[in-house]
Amino acid sequence: MVEVVLSIPDEVGENYLEVHEVTTGRVVTVMELLSPANKLYAKGREEYIEKRRHILSSRTHLVEIDLLRAGEPMPTEAGRVASDYRILVSRARTRPRALLYPFNLRDAIPTFDLPLLPGDEEPPVELGTIFHALYERARYDLSLDYSQPPVPPVRDEDATWAWERVEQREE
Repeated sequence: MVEVVLSIPDEVGENYLEVHEVTTGRVVTVMELLSPANKLYAKGREEYIEKRRHILSSRTHLVEIDLLRAGEPMPTEAGRVASDYRILVSRARTRPRALLYPFNLRDAIPTFDLPLLPGDEEPPVELGTIFHALYERARYDLSLDYSQPPVPPVRDEDATWAWERVEQREE
């Protein structure tokens, strides 16, 4: 008898939020936070693009948040917009037009309005504020090693800027 180790695929959880209409349960808005699985790997990307097509062909709004510098951005008709990160807000009633919020490492994360039903007040989503609060609450400063270079690498001027932020925080 020989003991062996089997390869077991990692379970990957996808990060998304659905906003439903209370009275009908209908999905009003899907907010997707892109993951390495649905952006970087061929099978996961194909599956996500199919899900995206399904949402875009429906009356459901789509908010797509891409905070991954690696990999090709999700496709748009306008072609590639150069930026490190991007947020796409696609309202069902204005398709095929959508709002793209491109931003870079040194920029604040843009605030955007969450699409809801016609006549509903659309609340601003301040992702930067949310992420900063989560960072503090989860104490990521204790578990992240900022002395290691980021993966994927950043531009030299961004690396210098980031290192200055780390040093300021340590003072």
